[in-house]
Amino acid sequence: MATIAKTSLVESKKTGESSSGMKSPAPFLLKTYDLLEEEEERGKREKFQESGGNDEQRTISWNEDGTGFVVWSPAEFSELTLPKYFKHNNFSSFIRQLNTYGFKKIASKRWEFQHEKFRRGCRHLLKEISRKRSDPSCFPQYLKSCHHENNTEEISNSRLLLVEKNMNLRKEKLELQMQIAHFKNLHVKLWECISQCMAIQQQKKDRKLC
Repeated sequence: MATIAKTSLVESKKTGESSSGMKSPAPFLLKTYDLLEEEEERGKREKFQESGGNDEQRTISWNEDGTGFVVWSPAEFSELTLPKYFKHNNFSSFIRQLNTYGFKKIASKRWEFQHEKFRRGCRHLLKEISRKRSDPSCFPQYLKSCHHENNTEEISNSRLLLVEKNMNLRKEKLELQMQIAHFKNLHVKLWECISQCMAIQQQKKDRKLC
């Protein structure tokens, strides 16, 4: 009996069901949902304290109608949020996970994702989201195009991410170049001040000698 109970428990874990027979949401979905809720609460507190702010000041938030979410700053999201919730800082890996669970990128100029069962205030729907299980080699010919479309979407997302990273690096490079130019200017002015001080000191010495 103990062996049967143990086998049943293992099988329920594999299928994502709890001991009560209810299907449990995937940890990835729970973490993503919870971090959005926490970010929203933090945003409300900041707006109350500062009487200002907008979504762009946060790294991630629900979209306006709560039917999806937006990663406003992939760089900050990767550096600050991902390690806190997912123990890694790979934004591409996060996107691949979203694709695995059927999320779609719905905006061309920002990282906005949507799933019909992933909505603000509807945590109970998470258990209805399942991971895609597909083996391309087992697909009939007429279904292989769907898998190809998913791969194409992943490649497109990866390219967009690389472009954004490249833009951020160029921006950082420009800022560093401006700082270097500024410090060079300060260096020149400092030497001018030192030269003037030395000239004044020399003039004073010359006057004393006279």
